[in-house]
Amino acid sequence: MVRRDHLERAVLESLWDHPKGLTAQEVVDLLADRQLALTTVHTVLDRLRAKDMVLRERDGRVYRHRAVQSREELTAQAMLSVLQDSADHRLALSMFVRSVSAADADALRQALDEPQAGSKTSRLGRRRRP
Repeated sequence: MVRRDHLERAVLESLWDHPKGLTAQEVVDLLADRQLALTTVHTVLDRLRAKDMVLRERDGRVYRHRAVQSREELTAQAMLSVLQDSADHRLALSMFVRSVSAADADALRQALDEPQAGSKTSRLGRRRRP
């Protein structure tokens, strides 16, 4: 049996690869190796919509579905969620930074040095430091 979170992730991957959106049938076709029923894909898309992860737009007689967030935004949101669960944010961040590659550490430094587009709230809805 396929785990629901794995199936949701596979559907999201399909949507990320097709930013203009996909119909449920197109998702079924793209995930043909999984042999999914159309009703299963509809259910997964409905669940993702309920989680505000997918938008549905009418396109003639069918609906097109698009991911609300990019892969990177969803990854950042997951990282923030894990950090918020930590009892000691500073220690968790310190340990994280020590465990990343030199290239990733450089990318973090560069991201921290970038100007913050005038907003104190990130795209992920968290308050940024002043």
